[in-house]
Amino acid sequence: MKKDNLIISKKKFNSRLIVGTGKYKNLVECAKAIKISGADIVTVAVRRVNITDKKKPLLMDYIDPKKITYLPNTAGCFNSDEALRTLRLAREIGGWKLVKLEVLGDKQNLFPEMIETLKSTEILTKEGFKVMVYCNDDPLMAKRLENVGAAAIMPLAAPIGSGLGILNKVNIQIIRDQTKLPLIIDAGLGQASDAVIAMELGCDGVLVNTAIAKAKKPFEMARAFKNAVIAGRQSFLSGRIKKKIMGSASSPKEGII
Repeated sequence: MKKDNLIISKKKFNSRLIVGTGKYKNLVECAKAIKISGADIVTVAVRRVNITDKKKPLLMDYIDPKKITYLPNTAGCFNSDEALRTLRLAREIGGWKLVKLEVLGDKQNLFPEMIETLKSTEILTKEGFKVMVYCNDDPLMAKRLENVGAAAIMPLAAPIGSGLGILNKVNIQIIRDQTKLPLIIDAGLGQASDAVIAMELGCDGVLVNTAIAKAKKPFEMARAFKNAVIAGRQSFLSGRIKKKIMGSASSPKEGII
């Protein structure tokens, strides 16, 4: 069988699960959970995770950037200027061009500020960045992000860290149907079954942080999400049966004793 890789900006990844590096008790726990998850990509909040101060524990000492792709993100940015400055700094520090853009509009609900997000995506793309964009689940805005050069569309399932799961399957399905870009559910997943649903909708992957890091047993939850993403993808590729209102007998109608 042809290997079913996740492809983002022409780069192939074995795992369709992307894992965050925040909210763990320590970097040891973080590194172990990521290893168990099988993730090839980890998000790194440039403004919050230590990647420069050698006097303090460095993320690189626990998660090898030669083996795992670092995806710098702009968590904590509330306008375009902050986000642009953060990702330009990431490029200077580590040469990273594949990045995750996240411009928030409100400190309480953490929804994306889409006007600033759209503006930032266009600027970063022109500067040579490959931009994976955290956005709302609005199909019209998702299309505009695609039109200005986004490398991947990353709509929220629910508010960041809420664990509510996918609240609007219809919009996610519309976005899936209208774009050829990688579609990755970002934010709001709470349990492994949420990842299955995302993959069965045809999403190319999921990004999970809080649901793993804050689980009672993070290592077991990391394993659960790994398996869920695989199962959901296999289910999607298998082609589900059509839904019917009435029942349909499994056994043949002819030759009955």
